[in-house]
Amino acid sequence: MAQRGTLFIVSSPSGAGKSSLLAALLGSPANADGRMKLSVSHTTRAMRPGEENGVHYHFVDQAGFKALIARDAFFEWAEVFGNFYGTSRETIEQSLAQGIDIFLDIDWQGARQIRALMPEARSLFILPPSLPVLEQRLHGRGQDSAEVIAGRMAKAVDEMSHYDEYDYLLVNDDFATTLAQLQAVVLAERTTLAKQQIQHAELLRALLAK
Repeated sequence: MAQRGTLFIVSSPSGAGKSSLLAALLGSPANADGRMKLSVSHTTRAMRPGEENGVHYHFVDQAGFKALIARDAFFEWAEVFGNFYGTSRETIEQSLAQGIDIFLDIDWQGARQIRALMPEARSLFILPPSLPVLEQRLHGRGQDSAEVIAGRMAKAVDEMSHYDEYDYLLVNDDFATTLAQLQAVVLAERTTLAKQQIQHAELLRALLAK
């Protein structure tokens, strides 16, 4: 029987580096077999320069998003900074059944909803090394106005206060070290006893035959 994929919930305040870490992980040799994918959420926020519909997000208007809510199409959904974000239930289930590990980039509120529906999901929280570094990174992205950055910084402390609800905690001080830690988490989850018993059922029967 094929090993079922793991749903990894990844949260952090904006600017802590989770998007860069996930992009590096999925583009690394560790994902040569394509068994790791990023969940593509639906959102009502405006598309940013360089983003593609269906690749970074599924961009929809508020009426379309509310229609999906009415159809119970989302695992979870939330309003963040005046925009709506949601995770497709059907897409996640299909990918996990195919043995693909899915990474879900959501906030702590969405993480709570997912854990309630799928207790077997594993969760990671990524912290910045300090608040000044976090603010510097937000300014360095050049994507948001000073007013938006001030709002994100004000929200960051509240977001980070929920770190202890997660299974793993990573502090993104050195990018290469944090990426290696992220890869180690994935490998550890793939080699749990329960998953290995499924993956190597025939081998175990042969080894233990009397």
